[in-house]
Amino acid sequence: MAAEQKSRPAVFTIPADRPFFNTLIAGLVDGSPTDLAAVTILLPSRRAARALREAFLAQSGGTPMLLPRMAALGDIDAEEIDLAGGDVIAGEADLLPAISDTRRLFLLSRLIMAWGRRRDGSAILPAQAAALARDLAKLIDQAHVERLGFGGLQTLVPVELARHWQVTLDFLAIVTEHWPAMLADEGVLDPADRQNRLLDAQRALWRGRPPTHPVIAAGFAGASPAVADLLSLVAVLPQGQVVLPGVDTSADAELWQAVRDDATHPQHALARLIDHLGLAYEDLPVWGGIAGKRPQRLALAREIMRPAAISERWRDLGRDLGHGGGQDLATALQGLARIDCAGPQDEATTIALLLRESLEDPDQTAMLVTPDRGLARRVAAELRRWKIDIDDSAGTPLNRTPPGLFLRLIAEAVLEDMAPVPLLALLKHPLAAGGMAVPEFRALVRRLELAVLRGPRPAPGLEGLRRAVAGKATELVLFVERIVEALEPLTLDQQVQVSLADALAGHIRTAEALAASDVTAGAERLWAGEAGEALALVVTEIHEAARDFPPLAPRDYPMLLETLLAGRVVRPRFGKHARLRIFGTLEARLQQADFVIMAGLNEGSWPGDAGHDPWMSRPMRRDFGLRPLEAQIGLAAHDFAGALLAPRVVLTRSLKSEGAPTVPSRWLLRLDTVLKACGLALPPAPPHAAWARLIDRPTEAPEPCQPPAPCPPVAARPRSLSVTEIETWMRDPYAIYARHVLDLRAIDPIDADPGAAERGTFIHAALDRFIRAYPKALPADPLDKLLAFGRQAFGESLDRPGVWAFWWPRFERIAAWVVEEMARRRGMIAAATEAKGSIELDGPAGTFILRAKADRIDLTPTGELVVIDYKTGRPPSTREIQAGLAPQLPLEALIAEQGGFADVEAAEVVALEFWRLSGGDPAGEVIYAGDAAHPPAVLAGEARAGLMALVAAFDDPATPYLAR
Repeated sequence: MAAEQKSRPAVFTIPADRPFFNTLIAGLVDGSPTDLAAVTILLPSRRAARALREAFLAQSGGTPMLLPRMAALGDIDAEEIDLAGGDVIAGEADLLPAISDTRRLFLLSRLIMAWGRRRDGSAILPAQAAALARDLAKLIDQAHVERLGFGGLQTLVPVELARHWQVTLDFLAIVTEHWPAMLADEGVLDPADRQNRLLDAQRALWRGRPPTHPVIAAGFAGASPAVADLLSLVAVLPQGQVVLPGVDTSADAELWQAVRDDATHPQHALARLIDHLGLAYEDLPVWGGIAGKRPQRLALAREIMRPAAISERWRDLGRDLGHGGGQDLATALQGLARIDCAGPQDEATTIALLLRESLEDPDQTAMLVTPDRGLARRVAAELRRWKIDIDDSAGTPLNRTPPGLFLRLIAEAVLEDMAPVPLLALLKHPLAAGGMAVPEFRALVRRLELAVLRGPRPAPGLEGLRRAVAGKATELVLFVERIVEALEPLTLDQQVQVSLADALAGHIRTAEALAASDVTAGAERLWAGEAGEALALVVTEIHEAARDFPPLAPRDYPMLLETLLAGRVVRPRFGKHARLRIFGTLEARLQQADFVIMAGLNEGSWPGDAGHDPWMSRPMRRDFGLRPLEAQIGLAAHDFAGALLAPRVVLTRSLKSEGAPTVPSRWLLRLDTVLKACGLALPPAPPHAAWARLIDRPTEAPEPCQPPAPCPPVAARPRSLSVTEIETWMRDPYAIYARHVLDLRAIDPIDADPGAAERGTFIHAALDRFIRAYPKALPADPLDKLLAFGRQAFGESLDRPGVWAFWWPRFERIAAWVVEEMARRRGMIAAATEAKGSIELDGPAGTFILRAKADRIDLTPTGELVVIDYKTGRPPSTREIQAGLAPQLPLEALIAEQGGFADVEAAEVVALEFWRLSGGDPAGEVIYAGDAAHPPAVLAGEARAGLMALVAAFDDPATPYLAR
């Protein structure tokens, strides 16, 4: 028989400026000092339950005590509770289990892919289907939370609406026609549906047999209908009580009515709950009679959040706010400050300084509240300056943790056919060891990078990597075989579809093989720690849930895995610092600290965008019965207003983000408006932003460093240079010093396009072979022969995608132009190609040898010489040649006239030519060096005089090799 219920619901509130859990505990001890263990406390989330346990521990001073029983009910709209594991008490044995999130994702994905094939025959990729399935699952949960059926969907889309809404309605037939049958086949319930049934069962049990012990529901700032019904019952139980956080009982009736109509107001969800409880907000007693500490700050928060519909009241703020008008508001500003920073990094450094300063008071606690996880990571990094290790209580996305990123890099390397950048990212990951000692593995990765992965990309795939190291050091060949052996399980035949379970199994075998070291098994390293355990759990869920997922193309697997890992968060079990915390806005609810920093206060960040529903327009959501999307802004406003009531608060924002100006949060703009209406202003900003700009600035003014000007002894200076190095010697002497004295060489970039030098090598080699084969006359099929020599010259480089796609077509055009140009020059004989030559010059410090390698020297019918240089880039201008700044061809002419080239007798040089071989339009062009006033002989003489002056200058030990 049901016990008699109270005539009036026992509903209380704790002032928003009071620490909620500390005040709750104080009222508990005063109200039931005998046995806390007999009390059951219902809380909105597991996070709230943990915070309450920590508050009990702090109140007891570490003294052992029996705590009340705590049960988390959960609220799916808050997206913070796993409803499948709710801690409610009764009815669980009589209900079907809840379907796991991963299994539901796969089943909905199957239905979505089938819908795509049925509708227009187009395939929806598995990753796209999984993303749509996640959004569809949210819609299903929202409908269950609001106790709505999908039967009324057909009436939501009038004929006059856009056609795409009709398509959406057809898509949602998945929910109305197919999903219930699939759930029945699985023998499961949707998590939100099961949660509702559990709550209803608990309510029915307590209505028929009320508990004999105290039951307190605390901390609910809003509730789903099922939770609200249970709270209504708790409020009238003989020993039941409901304690709501921060109800503004001093607001007037006009304001409270506007709050009911404004989903963006922080008290809107509370207003709905209070109406559901059948109470008047102004009649709610204060829990334990504990009054608020800062009524002026509470009044300020009320005005900042005043609904737009009645914001005209701001005109009278100076007269009406509180009893003392502006004076009361000025009191509310004590302990409140605002700092506008130049950018996110400046904001992070400023916050770190504020948190570090708070530690000077041993009794003070501080917390940073921000929805910007990037900013939170920056702050944590800045705090390490002072060896302060602090974690982000909002957690880290699983795909950004070391093991999650390791799996992603493996999939990306395979997807990109072992391209150098993703392959090196994988091999340089901290978990990569390949069964070797980690230092040895790192050293071999660096050797592989220098030997193979810098410069143009090797041929794709594992076989291309093998060919790239063929002929290299034995250690590198064996190392690549080790990598290939580890990666082969995931290197699937791209032409054959594979089951998701098989692809995942191959992925895990690869990951464990690569993660193994010489002393630790790969599984032990990969699945260690909180992140490893969370990843192992997700992988197990995927493996179990994917048993009947359709086969997929191997190239679709990496993106599907990325989608499945997205949204999973690894949260720290315990805080790393006793007095400092970093919270997201959800995590900060019901938390209290002496000093609160609210950061990232820009529009789009806090509050974030209201977003959009992919399935329903706003009018459709309203007609269907779902809460408006703007309710999320109301939750963000609730978090802002709650944090604003801390004893000391600093508000921060960045003036720019990613180089673009930002818009202040609407609540900062409202704060400015309220203060302006009262003729007041915030206290001056603390100096921490200025300190942040100075923290990395040197204490002394830096002295400009002079460019390097080394003066090595003459014996160490080069005594032989090529004609191309002479130009470098003139323009940048330090480059000659670095190359010939220090013996330094620049390394190629990773995955580089074939550079001008390498392209030139290919083209030079092809033309050299062709001209050597046909020095006097062209063959019958000159173009075919030249292209054949080109294939020989390019060799295995043609396997590289960049070479085959970009430079071989250009060479084909170059070859056609060269054949045409050579046919035009009948009677010319190619006297030498790739001709090496040198002459000796007398310098002050001894003999100086000038070397050259002429691309081609032709002999005219009358016995003169023509020196030709192939240029795949831009040739020097006539002005540069005449000014002596580009002496290559004139110096080659000097060597030729003195008989310095082997197989080319000394003769007059009558022409100096650059053949510009670009492969563009035109494919080639002849550019002559010199003119009638500057024939080759004059240019050669001037070049010799300039070279002798240069040799003489650097034979002086006092002449430096300047960097220019």
